[in-house]
Amino acid sequence: MSDPEPRHRVLHAVHVFVASPRFASALSLTIVATAAGSFLLHRMIGWAGLIAILSSLVVIAAVALILDRRAIEWHGLLPISLLAYIAWIVSSIFWSEYQWATFGGIAYLLAFTVLGLYLALARDTIQIVRAFGDVLRVALAASLVVEVVFGLLLDTSFDIIDVQGDLASGGPIQGVFGSRNLLGMVALIALITFATELRTRSVRREVGIWSLIGAAVVIVVARSPVAYGTLVILVIAAAALYGLRRARPEARTALQFVVLVLAAGLAGLAWLARGRLVDAFAASAELRYRLGVWREIVPFLQINPLEGWGWLGKWRRNIAPYFAIGPVDGQRSHSAASAYVDVWLQAGIVGLALLLGLVGLAFVRSWLLAGRRRSVIYSWPALVLVVLLTVGLAESYLLVEFGWLTFVVCAVKASQNLSWRKALTPLPAAPFSSAPR
Repeated sequence: MSDPEPRHRVLHAVHVFVASPRFASALSLTIVATAAGSFLLHRMIGWAGLIAILSSLVVIAAVALILDRRAIEWHGLLPISLLAYIAWIVSSIFWSEYQWATFGGIAYLLAFTVLGLYLALARDTIQIVRAFGDVLRVALAASLVVEVVFGLLLDTSFDIIDVQGDLASGGPIQGVFGSRNLLGMVALIALITFATELRTRSVRREVGIWSLIGAAVVIVVARSPVAYGTLVILVIAAAALYGLRRARPEARTALQFVVLVLAAGLAGLAWLARGRLVDAFAASAELRYRLGVWREIVPFLQINPLEGWGWLGKWRRNIAPYFAIGPVDGQRSHSAASAYVDVWLQAGIVGLALLLGLVGLAFVRSWLLAGRRRSVIYSWPALVLVVLLTVGLAESYLLVEFGWLTFVVCAVKASQNLSWRKALTPLPAAPFSSAPR
């Protein structure tokens, strides 16, 4: 039998290389690192460099998915709710007040969507957790090193990445993320990730424990009221999920309703005691700033209420209506200080309704899976979504870059494992496995 043609041999070699576990692991790490470091990359190499990296990763990920399509579980490839939301965002280019900027914003969103899809489809949840863990360990360590150098050793700011150098006075710190609130959100996701790694024995015990301590230290010195408030909600959610997982299978449905009622009650109490909570978290300045931003936005919400102004993602201050918003308390906002208000402004009431449906379905699916499945790995998407959706009330990180990539991963994984038609149907008991849980 004659050898295959040289071109076929090359294609076969490429296929084997792209389908290899080592390549998939390296690509996953690069994708998560690029998303987590997008602010740093933008500041250090500019938009041209960041877009070049993203474009290359999108092409590589798309080729990898195509070549490895037979080995991928395509069931539940995309939640219908995610498709509907993306379709509405893309269609906003037709009525956008700034079509050229909307085209760029849509391309930016789609790039992170494709990368999130690659992670969700090509990697198991435990592999995704490991990729996030490895990247976030380095990111948080780099943040602390930068703050020690400029806050303690040099005692100066580092304006290129917005580091204020306040570590000597106990914070707040921004690390390599440019914002204490973004740093706090990433540290919370890292806390969940490191705890999951420790529970599944994916890393050495010493590494897991020191990683948890590092994430906790970052949360404290970031001094982010948004992160502090989210941490309280995360602890409550984790405790509720722990109770559900320990309950008898036949009692879980009733307990789910109890948890729902308790959550509604706690939300009502939090609203009634909002003044005291704001004081407790030293968040009065943050709340005043956000209320000021929202007041500035309200007139523009009324101009295009249904369809919005057109998708942008990150604000561009040189186009309408964004140059007319603010400043508030001497600061010029670069977002609506809420993911939900931001979508309302850019994609209208229709876009907001689609987003709420998307996040609601993703969270319910993830929560049900986490409560029913035996492996602790299913708790990771549910708890990560708790962080993303809660922080989304006060920041717009959910809509772009690391926040959006992480959300897409969690939503698609939940959709693969539990469609809406099976959401209320009891799952068969999973067999015991000798694999670490």
